[in-house]
Amino acid sequence: MEMMYQYLWRTAALGKDFLLTDGRPLHVSSPGRQNFDAGPDFSNARITVDGTQWAGNVEIHVKASDWFRHGHQTDKAYDSIVLHVVGLNDAPCVCRADGSEVPTLLFAVPVEAAALYGELAAKDGRIRCASGIGSLPGIVREDWLETLAVERMQQKAARVLEENRNLSGDWEQTCFVVLARALGFGLNGIPFEMLARNLPLKVIHRHSDNPFQIEALVFGQAGMLDPSTRIFDEYYQQLCREYFFLLRKYGLRPMPQSLWKYARTRPQNFPHRRLAFLCKSLEGGFSMMRRILEASESVEGLARLFDWRLTGFWHEHFSFDAPAARTADTLGQASVNSLIINVASPLVYAYASQRGDMAMGQRAFEILEKLPPEGNTLVRGWQSVGLKAHNAMRSQALIHLHKSYCVEGRCLDCRFGNRLICLVAKEAMAEYRSSSESGEIWE
Repeated sequence: MEMMYQYLWRTAALGKDFLLTDGRPLHVSSPGRQNFDAGPDFSNARITVDGTQWAGNVEIHVKASDWFRHGHQTDKAYDSIVLHVVGLNDAPCVCRADGSEVPTLLFAVPVEAAALYGELAAKDGRIRCASGIGSLPGIVREDWLETLAVERMQQKAARVLEENRNLSGDWEQTCFVVLARALGFGLNGIPFEMLARNLPLKVIHRHSDNPFQIEALVFGQAGMLDPSTRIFDEYYQQLCREYFFLLRKYGLRPMPQSLWKYARTRPQNFPHRRLAFLCKSLEGGFSMMRRILEASESVEGLARLFDWRLTGFWHEHFSFDAPAARTADTLGQASVNSLIINVASPLVYAYASQRGDMAMGQRAFEILEKLPPEGNTLVRGWQSVGLKAHNAMRSQALIHLHKSYCVEGRCLDCRFGNRLICLVAKEAMAEYRSSSESGEIWE
């Protein structure tokens, strides 16, 4: 609740003219700069009390007694406080360390605003501002969604750059890790990422002209090759023999097979098939980062990079012990688009950021603008309340809004949430000031 008081004070949503608890008039020229570290909540505020101008810090509490509960009465850091803003005045006399009394403002927050904040702050993952989004100006919605898309791209790029630093600046190995994680498509993202870190490309490059050996290395390092298991398929047994030869040659150590998840996964999405596609990316040598940068001006060119076709054993199998008459031998269009969104675009942006290439960085967003929106439940949920996604850039913004703001209960940091609270507070204040009633609408 204190965050709401801070927000309403910072935005002057309740106005600039008040009466202090002792009856003196107060005018707020500037609310000051909010402090997110230790110390007073706002610094360098400018106020006028009964005709006298003051400049200093402002402290905000839900209850006036919090001043004593936090020990401010003995803390010299709070001697510069010129105003104490409270929601409940349960301690009429609040003093600084030197004994001087601090002027107190009872911040009469409308119950409508308090109720809306309580509704928005509930961390239950639903779209709690759904009923109010339609009332916001279109320019507010568009500007915030554009900002969210940039935030999400920067967040992804930050992870890429951190990975790149950990890999001593090796962009191809970085790309391999990012690609592998994305091929996990959420459920197996972590095991795929672990595999990529556990499989040095320098080893792969020595066998890049031999698809069979690549499969042996990939499936072996994934922990899926064990000659003692009751899988009698000849191809499986050949892979086992080849992998254990390579394991001894390079001193490799496989992952535990137990890390892979299969629950509620359709056979087409079994990790074995995703690993088979990863093998295709390694055939002929892995140079995906270079190829992404070269193709970054064309969505069609990027799509061709992920146009892998399964042949041989994986053309007719979902896993080593799950044969099928015929399987889809390529990734679907939605999967290809997902790889462009989550692999190609962030890599281009991260690479551009590292080199200060603004034109290349802009291409990362242009890629998203040319792709259709993602069709997941999060995006559909926002569409149901009036926020349409007409391309992948917009759907990325909506995903970021949900994950980084709604789920975390950061409604006051969200331009939708704080704008709605501000509007409700202003409307209630206007109604109160035009009413002849005494103030029954206040808490």
